[in-house]
Amino acid sequence: MPKIKTHSGAKKRFKMSKNGKPIRAHANKSHILTKKTTKRKRGLRKTNVADVTNQKQIKRLIPYK
Repeated sequence: MPKIKTHSGAKKRFKMSKNGKPIRAHANKSHILTKKTTKRKRGLRKTNVADVTNQKQIKRLIPYK
């Protein structure tokens, strides 16, 4: 069997936790930050586990992570 190619966009956006769950960053943190509260921006810094409905697809895109 040949190796599976890793999806370049997915490998930049997701990391795997030690339990094998994909971890993602929050959206809305790149620009137009003046109207967002400090509390909101601080919360957006943290990472989050990807939704259960997307986990199977993400694991398929990054098989060797």
